[in-house]
This record gives sequence, structure tokens and C-alpha cells, in this order.
Amino acid sequence: MFSIGEFARHGRVSVRMLRHYDAIGLLRPACVDPASGYRFYQASQLAQLNRVIALKDLGFSLQQVQAILAEQVSAAELRGMLKLRRAEIHAQIEADTARLARVEARLLTIEEEGRVPTDGVVIKRVAPVRVAELTGTAASFEPEAITPVIQPLYSDLWCRLAGAGAAAAGPAVVYYEDAPGGDGAVVVHAAVPVVAQASTGAEGLSVVDLAEVDSAAVLIHHGSMDDVLSTGQALARWIDANGYQSVGYPREITLEWSPDPDQWVTELQQPVSATGG
Repeated sequence: MFSIGEFARHGRVSVRMLRHYDAIGLLRPACVDPASGYRFYQASQLAQLNRVIALKDLGFSLQQVQAILAEQVSAAELRGMLKLRRAEIHAQIEADTARLARVEARLLTIEEEGRVPTDGVVIKRVAPVRVAELTGTAASFEPEAITPVIQPLYSDLWCRLAGAGAAAAGPAVVYYEDAPGGDGAVVVHAAVPVVAQASTGAEGLSVVDLAEVDSAAVLIHHGSMDDVLSTGQALARWIDANGYQSVGYPREITLEWSPDPDQWVTELQQPVSATGG
């Protein structure tokens, strides 16, 4: 038999915790001295204590722990719970990390309001181009919805082009359109220019002709597209301040690509019309 202090040391918990577990009926002492009120525990109770601590650290409330223990949970079942909880924690960490990245991007945009140079904005005609493309649907235009769609589309697109022996005739083009249904979803087009007579022969690829854009406001973005928010909003402010209005979604032209996203150079092309035009 062990005193409550000795049992706490062997179990690597606090005496206060053991007293609380006793009070709520979660882990009773093996016996209590009727004269002194001292609690005494048996070594065999360490097994139950280990289960209590493990379940609590898995995120279960003490009431849930009590119910689980009443079902005589096995070590194998605990291991299964641990694996499930570990996956949930990893998913939460990834979600929190992505959320922090989005906050950082918004904060950077706020800090750079009015400081992103717009003297590089030009209005130009965008020539028609024939492209081979794959499409997917994103839930919204938010980066966390767009990026997971674009990346696998391009991986698949390049593989299909290589398999068909077709070469790109220009830099990659991403463009967008509203998805049917009016729920805010976006159709993402991952495209690569091909020669005018091209028939890629790659199963699943569409070859389409992108129409000429008479007037587009264009600004160059340097760096990862995860950080495009400041550049895109600077372009929007320029459009508004210079008597234009946006017409539909922009196109994104990859002028320079590198394994390091910080080295990317992307041309943002926003179709525009003169206000009232």
C-alpha cells in the first residue's frame, strides 16, 4: 500500500489531482484510515490512473473519462483513440498554421496600403491565345480554396502534355469564371499556350481559344502567389482611381517560375473598361 503522496510520485501526478479524482469518484483510494482519514492506494491502481491521464490528455472531459473507464477500455482501444486524436491534432495544427498565414497576409496588406508601387500599371491589349487546359472548382476565391485546386491541376497538366509530346508555346495562364449555381464557387482554369494548330492528343485535356481582351490593367507581382493580396489590391485601387472598372476575373501569367516561390514573377491582367463605358 502507498500513501497518497507516494502514489502521486509513482504516478507522476499531484496529490491535489488524486484528491479531486477521489471526490468525483473517478479514482477511489484502496482504503481510507477511519481514524486519520489518510488515503492509501495499491500499485495495481496505477493502471487505472494511467488510463485516466491518457484519456484526459486526449481531450476527453472527466465525465467522459469516467464513462469510458466504466466500459473497461483496453490498451488496444486506447491506442486507437490516440491515433485518432493525433490525426485530429495534426489537422488542427495545419488549420491553425494556415489561419495564421492568412492573418499575416492580411496584416502585410494593411501595412503596405498605399506603399505598393503602382507606377508599373499599364493598360494594354491582350492578344487571343490557344491553350490546353484542365479545370477544377474551388469553393471560393480565397487563397486557401484556390491553391489546393491549382497545384494538382498543373501537376496533372504538365504530365499529360509530356505524355502527348506537346510543348508549351508560352507561359502558363490561370484564369477564372463563376461556377454555375451562384453560390460563390469558382471554376479554376489551369492552362498552357499551345501552337495554333495543336491537337495535344492528351486524354482529358481541353484545347480552347481565349478571346482577345481589348483593355486590361496589368501589374507585375514578384514572389509567391500566396502573397499576391497586396499587389492585387494595389491594382484594384489604381483601376478605381484612374477611371476604370473591372470586368470579370483577372488572368495570372507566370513570367518566371522557380522551385522557390519567392522567385516567381507573375503578371496580373485585369480586364477593364472605362467607367460608364
